[in-house]
Amino acid sequence: MDINLKAEEFEKKVLQASKPVLVDFFADWCGPCKTLGPMIDQIAEIADGSAYVYKLNIDESSSVAAQYGVRSVPTVITFENGKETKRFTGVVHPKNYLDAIGIEFDTD
Repeated sequence: MDINLKAEEFEKKVLQASKPVLVDFFADWCGPCKTLGPMIDQIAEIADGSAYVYKLNIDESSSVAAQYGVRSVPTVITFENGKETKRFTGVVHPKNYLDAIGIEFDTD
């Protein structure tokens, strides 16, 4: 499953989504982003269709990052019904991301 998202897909895949969406705004040069990446991949597997999980490279999709005021990476934003519902800056415990998209999962 490809979870990489491009700017031109953002409206359809995120804002028009029928389920909660988690978007990881990242950059290839960002150390903490490299730590978070595998965690986001795992969250996508856990979500397995009950929510959508994407990664958006801010260097390739700077217009979307600017639109949402992403000033540092990693920033993870969750959306529901086209609206931002939660925002995390930096790396947090996976349970926080899962809770934000309404998924209960024991990560301990």
